Amino acid sequence: HAGIEGVWVHQFAHLFFLFSMVLLIYWLRQAGLVKVPGWRYIQYSALFFILWNMDTMLVHFLDEQVRAVSVESSGSWTIRVVAVGDRDWLAVLYYLAKLDHLLSLPAMIFLLLGLRDFSNRQPFQYDKNGIP
Repeated sequence: HAGIEGVWVHQFAHLFFLFSMVLLIYWLRQAGLVKVPGWRYIQYSALFFILWNMDTMLVHFLDEQVRAVSVESSGSWTIRVVAVGDRDWLAVLYYLAKLDHLLSLPAMIFLLLGLRDFSNRQPFQYDKNGIP
């Protein structure tokens, strides 16, 4: 994210990804595809990707855009999160938000489960509405 321009472009990419996942969930629900296990897993994946994008956008905003927090090394295995104005709650929020893998990992696992369900299905077994 070199320079503030890079951060803005990166943030817009997260926003686009978030919007795409919202649209995917809407489309899946409108088409009634969430009745199929594979598509239901894909829907769960999209939900976790939405949460992950929101979380990641918050982290980028706090540390790269408004610089409300900074991370300092306080030893070879320890760090210290410092918030502007000694706002300890902001440091805690930032620390918890940095655990974004707790959202991205389930998203990828649900995506894998959905794709696995599709690959285990026999090809061209669709009902009259085009639903597998």
